[in-house]
Amino acid sequence: MTDRAASFPYAPSMRLKNSWEFDAVFRAGRQLRGELVRICYLYKDGDTKIGVAVGKKTANAVGRARGRRMLREAWRRLMPWVKDGLWVVASLRKRALDANAVSIYYETAAIMERYMLLNGDWNGADWRADAARHV
Repeated sequence: MTDRAASFPYAPSMRLKNSWEFDAVFRAGRQLRGELVRICYLYKDGDTKIGVAVGKKTANAVGRARGRRMLREAWRRLMPWVKDGLWVVASLRKRALDANAVSIYYETAAIMERYMLLNGDWNGADWRADAARHV
């Protein structure tokens, strides 16, 4: 495992926070759809930033909070390999509410890999990659 893979951060500097950032990605970015997630991305100069969103039509407050947690965990594990200068907004689809974080991670990784949005040192999806950190 490389030094890059040893750390799985999701620091505040890596997050899309302002509504104008989300709007920019939704309006000018490309959209990729999977069974569980929808990914919108936009190339911008600078750092890679990730935002997660779960719409009000998708679930009630408890369901949206759970969905955001699952999306953040999936992206936390993918962040070391996301290409530089990419702004991404991941949103959860309604059928993902019955899924778990592992399923969301694997689908997100497959979509990102299919559209070549991950770096060259990506070795493939592995949910257990940081299991040693939690021992």
